[in-house]
This record gives sequence, structure tokens and C-alpha cells, in this order.
Amino acid sequence: MSEGSRTTRERITDRLREQPLAVSDIAREFEITAADGLTHVEHIAKSLDSTGEQLLVAPPTCRECGFEEFDDLINRPSRCPECKSESIEEPAFRVE
Repeated sequence: MSEGSRTTRERITDRLREQPLAVSDIAREFEITAADGLTHVEHIAKSLDSTGEQLLVAPPTCRECGFEEFDDLINRPSRCPECKSESIEEPAFRVE
């Protein structure tokens, strides 16, 4: 199948098989909004249920204190509940 006939979601899935990417990286690379990138990632996770693959998530992490026990692993929190820093590393997604 040629690259031009593949859907954005298929191309994102292929990239996530190659390396972990944050939603902002997906948005930039595929020239879509971050919200659309997140929607694609959520749909990719559902579509992988019928395959032997899974979507892995590296959780958001505070760059200041290393806290990574956030309640929501998908969305980037605005600040760390431990040290109140706003320097939070985005979650990264990978297909394996």
C-alpha cells in the first residue's frame, strides 16, 4: 500500500511501532492538532485490542522531583501535586 493511500491513523501507528512519541510530537509530525493526535492515539489503542499488539504509555513525569504517579496517564497535567512545578514531561506512546 502506498504512503498516500494510508490513513493518518495507520501512519501514526507505524511511527509508534518505530519509537515512542508524545502527542505534541505526533501533532507536529503529522500536521494535526494535539487534540486530534490524542483522539488518534485513543482509537489506535482500541483497534489494537483485536491484534497481538498493545499501546504502551510512559507516564507523565515531573522534571523537578521525578513524580510520576499521576491519576491520568494520557493527558499532561498542568502541575506536579508533589512539588507544584509546572515542568511536566508529556506521556509518550509506543505500539508493541
